[in-house]
Amino acid sequence: MTDTSSADAPVGKGADVPDEPPGGLRALLPDLSPWRASPDFRRLWVSGLITNFGSFLTFVALPVQIKELTGSAAAVGAIGAVELVPLVVFGLYGGALADAWDKRRLILWTEAGQGVACAALLVNALVPSPAVWPLYVIAAFTSALGAVQRPALDSLIPRIVAHEHLPAAASLNALRWQVGGIAGPALAGVVVAYAGLGWAYAVDLVTFAASVALVVGLASSPASHEARRPSWAAIAEGARYAWSRKELLGTYAVDLAAMLLAMPLAVLPFLADELDAEWSLGLMYAAIPAGSLLVSVSSGWTSRVHRHGRMVVLAAAGWGVAIAAAGFAGNVWLVLLCFVLAGACDMVSGVFRSAMWNQTIPDELRGRLAGIELLSYSVGPQLGQVRAGGTAALTGVRASVWSGGLLCAGAVGVLALCLPTMMTYDARTNEHAVRLREKRAADAASG
Repeated sequence: MTDTSSADAPVGKGADVPDEPPGGLRALLPDLSPWRASPDFRRLWVSGLITNFGSFLTFVALPVQIKELTGSAAAVGAIGAVELVPLVVFGLYGGALADAWDKRRLILWTEAGQGVACAALLVNALVPSPAVWPLYVIAAFTSALGAVQRPALDSLIPRIVAHEHLPAAASLNALRWQVGGIAGPALAGVVVAYAGLGWAYAVDLVTFAASVALVVGLASSPASHEARRPSWAAIAEGARYAWSRKELLGTYAVDLAAMLLAMPLAVLPFLADELDAEWSLGLMYAAIPAGSLLVSVSSGWTSRVHRHGRMVVLAAAGWGVAIAAAGFAGNVWLVLLCFVLAGACDMVSGVFRSAMWNQTIPDELRGRLAGIELLSYSVGPQLGQVRAGGTAALTGVRASVWSGGLLCAGAVGVLALCLPTMMTYDARTNEHAVRLREKRAADAASG
């Protein structure tokens, strides 16, 4: 799917546009330029690695606990429903806060708040008769904190990483998530089965404490001079900008469709039971990030691709096809292989979505647009859990999986036809990418 076709001569290409990376094996290895050049990026990367590892323990433990307490697929899927409203409200307002407040402070306090929520899960798990309702309340609270934090994290990256290193930073950030996504679920399956839910929550709490200690060392990142105070009018301004950029709008819509229609995570505990492979649950959760990891460790090629929108579409369609194949497969090892392929496609889509966002959106709007991005890649999975759980209750677990995959592939194709500017986007010639590249070069030259 790599786009190596020739293109028109780049517009505005200057000394700040990097040469094409070398070929051969070296071109496949991850580009470590952001890690070498930015101490804050290194600190944020390590902090994220630690907290992601722990969060994936809870990510597996929470639905397992609800399944044990209720025995209902719909109850597990309802986690997405209770997380949805705070995700929408606080994601949009969190984007406005990220533009108007110090990003480091927002990240620090929301990280600490999520640690408190994890402690509450631990307490509930340790009481003689754990209640179900606190699990939903804590899930909603954690969703709100994550929604406030994520725009600040996303809008901080373009400040601490050079413009030409942003695609590499996206790959490295995804690699960080994938390491936690593989190790966390795989370990969670063992911990929950042999040590109990309390240990999963306890380890997650420790990782939040370590992450907070690292975030304290970040340099402050105050609002830009052009930023507006947080308000619904400021949010509306960001929405109008996003609507005016149809190539950006396309990336949001494609990812939303993929996650809404083909996110199977809510039914994985039931799929493992149906395949008579309860032991495979941790591997199922780990398979998607494992596929993503395979792309990340060979992501050097992404710097040679310039038609990012085309890659987003192809990868999202591939995600749907792979999920559909997992639903049709009757052998657990084939299911795991399909999930690995799906994760690889998801990673490709994520890298090029992030590159389009970070290389074209002005700094004064970055937080608000990050809030809109959050809705595209987070609301979809939450609603997707509800869809998967509800469809499984009506038609069966495997039908829920394969039907969602087919719907995803079809929806992505329709969106590609309706939004042609996404398919023709070229990072070398797009006016917004050129403008932002030249502005950053001018800012660097002026000191």
